[in-house]
Amino acid sequence: MTTQTDHVDHELIRAAAHVARTRCRGDNHTMAAAGRAQDGRIVTAVNAYHFTGGPCAELVLIGAAAAQGAYQLDTIVAVGDRDRGVVPPCGRCRQVLFDYFPALKVIVGEGDRVRTVPVTDLLPETYVWADHQLDAE
Repeated sequence: MTTQTDHVDHELIRAAAHVARTRCRGDNHTMAAAGRAQDGRIVTAVNAYHFTGGPCAELVLIGAAAAQGAYQLDTIVAVGDRDRGVVPPCGRCRQVLFDYFPALKVIVGEGDRVRTVPVTDLLPETYVWADHQLDAE
C-alpha cells in the first residue's frame, strides 16, 4: 500500500502536460516528464522512442537536469501525449530513479486520485544496487 504525502505539485504536472502537448509529436516522442530540483527549478524532457529501446522521459530528464546543474531532484511526474494525463514510471525507471534519488517523490494516479508517493513505495522490497557492489580496493 502506498503512503500518500501531503502535497501534490500541480505546477509540475502542468509543466509536463504543456511539454507533452507542445513537444511530443509522432511515435518518437509520446511522453513528457517534469522534475523539480531541490533549488525549486523545474526541468522538463521527452522520451526518445527507438525500436532498440530508447530512453523513457524520466531517464532523459535525469540527464537534462544534470546538464543544467540540477543534480538533486525532489519530485518527478510523467505525462502522456494526447491528454493521457499522469503516467506512472515503468519498472526500469522506478529502479533508476531510486538509485539516483532515494528520497525522490513521484506523482502518480489519475484524475482526482493524483497523489505524491515516495519512490520507495513504488518498489516494495527494494533492491539497492549499491549494496551489492564489490569494493574496488
